[in-house]
Amino acid sequence: MLVGTFDPFGNLAISALIAAVPILLFLLCLTLFKMKGIHAALLNLFITFLIAFFIFKLPLGDASGSIIQGLIQGIWPIGYIIIMAVWLYKIAVKSGKFDILRGNIVEISQDQRIQLLLIGFCFNAFLEGAAGFGVPIAICAVLLVSLGFQPLQAAMLCLIANGAAGAFGAIGIPVGIIDTFNLGHDVTSMNVSVISALTLPIINFTIPFLLVWLIDGFKGIKEILPAIFVVSTTYTAAQALITIFVGPQLADIIPSLLAMGILALFLKKWQPKHIFLLSGKSAEVEKHSTSEVVKSWSPFYLLTLFVLIWSLPAFKGLFAEGGALEFSIVQFIIPGSSISVNIDILGSTGTAILLAGLTTIATTSRIHFRESLGLLKKTVAEFWVPIVMISAIIGIAKLMTYGGLTVALGEAVATAGNVFPILSPILGWIGVFMTGSVVNNNTLFAPIQVTAGNIIGTNPSLLVAANTAGGVIAKLISPQSIAIATAAVGETGKEAALTKMTIKYSFGLLAFVCIWTYVLSFFF
Repeated sequence: MLVGTFDPFGNLAISALIAAVPILLFLLCLTLFKMKGIHAALLNLFITFLIAFFIFKLPLGDASGSIIQGLIQGIWPIGYIIIMAVWLYKIAVKSGKFDILRGNIVEISQDQRIQLLLIGFCFNAFLEGAAGFGVPIAICAVLLVSLGFQPLQAAMLCLIANGAAGAFGAIGIPVGIIDTFNLGHDVTSMNVSVISALTLPIINFTIPFLLVWLIDGFKGIKEILPAIFVVSTTYTAAQALITIFVGPQLADIIPSLLAMGILALFLKKWQPKHIFLLSGKSAEVEKHSTSEVVKSWSPFYLLTLFVLIWSLPAFKGLFAEGGALEFSIVQFIIPGSSISVNIDILGSTGTAILLAGLTTIATTSRIHFRESLGLLKKTVAEFWVPIVMISAIIGIAKLMTYGGLTVALGEAVATAGNVFPILSPILGWIGVFMTGSVVNNNTLFAPIQVTAGNIIGTNPSLLVAANTAGGVIAKLISPQSIAIATAAVGETGKEAALTKMTIKYSFGLLAFVCIWTYVLSFFF
């Protein structure tokens, strides 16, 4: 916060109401007014600038610096990561690996409800755990479209499925980052990880059922109940055990691989009597050797390998102060402001994905480097509008943070006293809706949750876990997530339609987390 006070009116309720304008206006623009995402983002950026500058008295230099910082971070690392992920997918398609991979999925089962469980849920969670930052939504939505799902339908399903994995994305960073805050009161990433097992497993277990219901109703659930049960039970139990006994780092990766593997083995012995096909036509199954199948998945093996290396503490230490690669981090203060910018050129997850792409090209004879450059150019052309939108959204989040709007909202909610636990997840929901990131959400609101918990006598770790869970649910309709999803399936400009498709599920899950957190607060 770079302002003198977060309560410019001397009345917290009024200040918080004004601070909420960007959030409420964004929702109205995407739902009631049905504006394109880029237009809604730019309009809200302008309105937020006016509120921060004229009402909350954020200095002009810092207000402008907030927008510049948002622009830079929207391009690097977020835009960089998204472009590299989609480029890797296009390389897999051009090299022919994707056709074999898709055939392998169809060979496991032609039933598209089961394909949704394999790709939309399991593989989505795996990529969230390995990379995060929109990678799973971008890749899995395109995979589903290639299997016959409608573009916006595929995007919606991937957004909802991501609700089972977002809390532990990118090697558990959203929860792991808590240790860097030094919050005290025994609030550690491990304690938050453990207590999250009281809430997240309930959501995780139900999401596969919800996904199948969305495409084939209760009839579909009944027909493939054994397969749904295998996925839900395996993923939920494995993640709960890992979060309780190991911690957040592998809480997406291992459960998703287990669920995918066990489901594939189960389907060798069991298949639904009725094969559900969205188009009414079955896909041709082309047999491939084991070595061909293994090679077809290699872009994603490489993606995981490089991202895991980039996440190792020893590797990260190379970029720390005094590290061998410290020189690769560009640092500067935005002129006219007090806001700094760090551009991590080599340490970015996007660079790990870039290496996965280059390695795939080098080890594949069916695609040449010149062709891959053409694919990269095409990817940039497809995604520049969504990246501008994401940059504008981050600019809004920065204005709200530096201008004290976020603190005003948090402090207003924290005055609720013993009722605060029912509102605690809403703070997390707001944080992710505005920033698109559970990491940023916990950075913004975890300290407020801890302070409120100590005041009202509720376990602070419970409230931080609620903050995380509420944030994950907001990813279903976060403008940043919506922008990535629509762009990935070639439907840029239809952000309002996709938001309308997912918003009721976000609100429904949020209501559950709010009520459940309030119930748990009586025991902690």
